[in-house]
Amino acid sequence: MLDNNFEDGIKKIKFLISDVDGVLTDGKILISSNGIESKTFCVEDGTGVAIAKCAGLDIAFISGRFSKSTEIRANELRIKHCIQGHLDKKNKFYELIDKLKIKPHQVAYIGDGLVDIPVLKIVGLPISVPNGHKDVQKYSLYVTKKNGGDGVLQEVVELILKVQGSYVKTIQTMSKKVF
Repeated sequence: MLDNNFEDGIKKIKFLISDVDGVLTDGKILISSNGIESKTFCVEDGTGVAIAKCAGLDIAFISGRFSKSTEIRANELRIKHCIQGHLDKKNKFYELIDKLKIKPHQVAYIGDGLVDIPVLKIVGLPISVPNGHKDVQKYSLYVTKKNGGDGVLQEVVELILKVQGSYVKTIQTMSKKVF
């Protein structure tokens, strides 16, 4: 059961932003002896993106480091806003929401690392993962049940849409398109 104030905050969410390493992945980066980087992304998060898009909930990624793997995954999921290579996520956050004409209280943000705290402090729904830095969890109103890399994005999308009352209709709409 969710607190009424928490639910009221979720009902205002129009945009979801996620960190990448440690949220969409388990935070591990495999670098082979020939310098090729690999990451593992959870397929459930791709489903979460599809559900969000069907419901009209837009998603962006903001990552402190640049990764070709992240770029490929964002393109694959048709994420319009994938900002990489910026440790100052707060300034990039403001640039993005100014461009989109939305307010900080209308944004949910998922982070796991210390560089996420400045953004978590200003959004309407600050979220972290259980395997993230403990100081990050102090600034979060919600800690996911799933660990980073295990479908966190889908969990958060489902939470937002269920509280907003659009989850069932969205799934029904999607199933008509797919089947």
